[in-house]
Amino acid sequence: MKLLAWIGALGIVAAICSAIFFFGGFFSVSAADDHFAIVSWALKQTRQASIGRHSGGNPPFSLDDPATVQAGAYAYGSRGCVHCHGAPGIGWDKFSEGLRPYPPDLKDLVGERTPGQLFWVVKNGLKFTGMPSFGAIEVPDQEIWQIVAFIRKLPTVSEADYQAWSTKK
Repeated sequence: MKLLAWIGALGIVAAICSAIFFFGGFFSVSAADDHFAIVSWALKQTRQASIGRHSGGNPPFSLDDPATVQAGAYAYGSRGCVHCHGAPGIGWDKFSEGLRPYPPDLKDLVGERTPGQLFWVVKNGLKFTGMPSFGAIEVPDQEIWQIVAFIRKLPTVSEADYQAWSTKK
């Protein structure tokens, strides 16, 4: 019985100390500092599990159609994706270096995500990152699928192709 009392007392002390640490301003919310490793790990695991659970659905048209990929390249550039994620021949904007977590290199990410997962992330955004919800600003689903089509092709898109596709004709 004494052991349980000690465990309970330790739990209460830990809760009070945690409250003082967080609500007392001792925890830095500065984006200039990286998260603690355990926080980064927990956010990554939570993000992956959430995307896996909530995403789904199949594209309403072929994502391999060249016209769809080209329309996606234009939307990718005009909607500002290039500022955080870069594009063929274009690096990230300097401000994106200050985001925590860093925006992923989409060329590396496309092999880890299904088209439905990519669609869900672009449409809904991600909390605790700089990724906005394109659905919240009423970007049509068709345009989001076009962006997904382009993102899937990113590893093979040349600078010249991106330049041609991303400019208004």
